[in-house]
Amino acid sequence: MCVISSFFLCFSAVFPALAENGVYRCVATDEKKIALTFDDGPHYKYTDEILDILEKYGVKATFFVIGVNAERHPEKVKRIASSGHEIGNHTYSHPHLKKVSAQELEAEIEKASEVISRLTGKKPVLFRPPEGYCGADVSSTAKKSGCDVILWSHDTRDWAHTPSETISQRILDGVGCGDIILFHDFITPDTPTPSALETVIPRLIERGYEFVSVSELIS
Repeated sequence: MCVISSFFLCFSAVFPALAENGVYRCVATDEKKIALTFDDGPHYKYTDEILDILEKYGVKATFFVIGVNAERHPEKVKRIASSGHEIGNHTYSHPHLKKVSAQELEAEIEKASEVISRLTGKKPVLFRPPEGYCGADVSSTAKKSGCDVILWSHDTRDWAHTPSETISQRILDGVGCGDIILFHDFITPDTPTPSALETVIPRLIERGYEFVSVSELIS
């Protein structure tokens, strides 16, 4: 198995039962596969920029979209799907889950899935809870809706406008086999993500890593 630094310790490798219960932070494997994920989109500008970079390097990724953003930018959702990327559910309105009942969460998941299904013809089978909050009600509600819960082993903190150089160096220093990396394609007013991707992707390809969808990684 690839070595993962202690700073980016893979939680599911320590507690493999999480994966067995349908909750994943990463996958314990010795195959040099990594999953890039993008939350909160689609964005009217940045989603296209990211898709262009992924296409440039022949990389597939998973986009966890918010239902209301998908309704605002349906053409972006359709481009994600037509480009061969995976689309996951990130709720309809991105609520704070600590303040949401199981019934309200189920409605959020189902409404977002309906939007995604209408635009792509495919119902998502992956769910990423907003802010990574995953209590027992969250995992059981997601399972009821037919979704595995996907968290992450690397938070790039691009949402905090971390400099792209810092993001890139942290990933390159800490990445390992089976990692799930958290990016965002909806950040305002600007984003370090495209620049970081332009550095990280070719460097990791040179190291022999393959970028795959989350579903492929956890399978």
